[in-house]
Amino acid sequence: MALKPRALALLSSLALAGITTLFLVLVPGTTPTILWSIFFLVLLTGYLLFRLIAEFLFFREIKNIHAILEKLKDNDLESFAATKPSSLNPLRSINKDLYQYAETKQQEIEELKRMETFRREFIADVSHELKTPIFAAQGFVHTLLDGAVEDKKVRNKFLKKAAKSLDGLDILVQDLLTISQMESGEIRMRMEDFDIMELCREIYDQLEPKADKKNIRLGFSDTCPPVAYVQADFHRIYQVMINLVSNAIKYTKKNGSVLLNISDTGDHIRVEVKDTGRGIPAADIHRIFERFYRVEKSRSKEKGGSGLGLSIVKHILENHQSQIEVQSKVGVGSVFWFNLGKGNPAPRISWEDDDE
Repeated sequence: MALKPRALALLSSLALAGITTLFLVLVPGTTPTILWSIFFLVLLTGYLLFRLIAEFLFFREIKNIHAILEKLKDNDLESFAATKPSSLNPLRSINKDLYQYAETKQQEIEELKRMETFRREFIADVSHELKTPIFAAQGFVHTLLDGAVEDKKVRNKFLKKAAKSLDGLDILVQDLLTISQMESGEIRMRMEDFDIMELCREIYDQLEPKADKKNIRLGFSDTCPPVAYVQADFHRIYQVMINLVSNAIKYTKKNGSVLLNISDTGDHIRVEVKDTGRGIPAADIHRIFERFYRVEKSRSKEKGGSGLGLSIVKHILENHQSQIEVQSKVGVGSVFWFNLGKGNPAPRISWEDDDE
């Protein structure tokens, strides 16, 4: 049977008073009045002292420890508040260690819940994104098998559409593989010094036909330097710029413009991609780097792409110890920017040649 603080204090004080009185009996000249006075004085003093020690230094902290253990058992630590045990409390280190363990446990539980939610959403997103090109290719192939293959004009048209759907499926799978490899650490950045201005000019050359179809002007700001060396993975930064400039062209209306600005901030080289597109609503900005998130869901298929471009950009830059930032205003346009470490002017290493 567990003793409560009051009972424990009473028993302890009775024992102390009894022992003290027995010792005084042995002292010559001690009268019964003195013995009873000493007995009740020690009893009262001992009771108060033992009650204070038991209640405030032991039982209260044991109760707190028990509360933590109960919440650990029930996986319910959200409402638990940290306690500040007295410096005189001999159980404070145990209480503190238990609370730290409970706090760590709660963080693990929250992370597991977050990952479970992410897993469900990711599976649903991947299933949806895979379903579209697969069903489209299936439809075209089955139509041909049902007899349309005899018509050469229809056959070529449907085969081209099926091939386009399968190409989109291949891009999606490759992008998923790239993100997975980056998150698992399988892809390592191969750092080298190169001229980011030269890379941007190559990007413009590649995407110029796409921009010309919408009469979009591709240009550099007047403040761009002739050269700007950075230290980064050339091929991954090329991938970043292709995604950012391609998106800028994709979401900019006809007769608009896409402007690149390269600047030296002192410690870094800053790269900006500015467009005159339709802009991103404030409610969507914090989510555009999530996998498969599209601002214009109703027009996502019309615009094309795997829906993973900005997520890949985010992962690549994080592997460069950098962050992608964005500012946007609906109806005006968007600006994406990031920083890279400075490099030294030197010939760029060709990794392909080294591999050979």
